[in-house]
Amino acid sequence: QVRLVESGGGSVQSGGSLRLSCVASGLSYVMRCMAWFRQAPGQERERVATIDNYGTITYADSVADRFTVSQDAADSETNEITLQMNSLKPDDTAMYYCAANSVWYGSCPLTRSQYAYWGQGTQVTVSS
Repeated sequence: QVRLVESGGGSVQSGGSLRLSCVASGLSYVMRCMAWFRQAPGQERERVATIDNYGTITYADSVADRFTVSQDAADSETNEITLQMNSLKPDDTAMYYCAANSVWYGSCPLTRSQYAYWGQGTQVTVSS
């Protein structure tokens, strides 16, 4: 059974940094894409960053010059990615979710509906 577990959320002041981690376990096949999404209260869940198993990365425009996604470990049963978030702003406040899928669409999907596996989320709060 595939399981995604996020960690590293917390509360910081504007301009601070946080590092989120996501460990995917129980894999019986390659996860073609892993992604970070976020959802603020009353807002839609939006893509933050994606990384595929070739190392291709995408970012939302709002975070492209401040966040960095990387794959730290991958084997036949587990996969781990991190999201380094610098220069955080109050607008970055949200629940951050890790997502994964094993279907290859030619590139990593940007919408939540195409991700089959999700973590429980980790809260990030940025105060001004």
